[in-house]
Amino acid sequence: MIEISTNAQHHFRRLLESQGDDAIGIRLRTVDGGTPAADARLEFCEPGDLAGDEWSIECDGFTLYVDAASVRWFDGAEIDYLPSPTGGQLNIRAPRIKGELPGEDASLVERVRYVLDAEISPQLASHGGRVSLEQITADGVVVLRFGGGCHGCGMVDVTLKQGIEKTLMAKVPGVTAVRDATDHASGETPYYAAR
Repeated sequence: MIEISTNAQHHFRRLLESQGDDAIGIRLRTVDGGTPAADARLEFCEPGDLAGDEWSIECDGFTLYVDAASVRWFDGAEIDYLPSPTGGQLNIRAPRIKGELPGEDASLVERVRYVLDAEISPQLASHGGRVSLEQITADGVVVLRFGGGCHGCGMVDVTLKQGIEKTLMAKVPGVTAVRDATDHASGETPYYAAR
């Protein structure tokens, strides 16, 4: 599952020894796993930090705990430490952390969800917004529902037509149009107030 080089294990062991007796291991987890914004996080962990469902990897003198929800993103990962005279560089190579494009045999729903999760949602989240897939009609019309900063936003039509619809139609064959099912009059915290 995860390959940890001897140099990386030695580096982690030294870091743990510098923490005293409180830290029992190193925890590895993902942030935004399966999206272009995915990142790996390493942190010291104490007994109270663990949920109990982590995968544990016994290393030389310590345990690496992988959060259960992050396990799939680290399948085939490699952790290495390259020492240098000025310190060193820790490298985590996790080829699946950003997710995998659905194959050609994937359904239209799977392909649309992938583009929404991987490309569109991170951009909307930067404005406090979100979008979810309501349905896809038999003729390829994608129906979305907006929330957060997009709910009631005065620019949602531009976001829908110039951003989301163009992206989905270009990247997902079979999408013919994108529609909004949101009642924007009830939005409480729009990013841009409607005029």
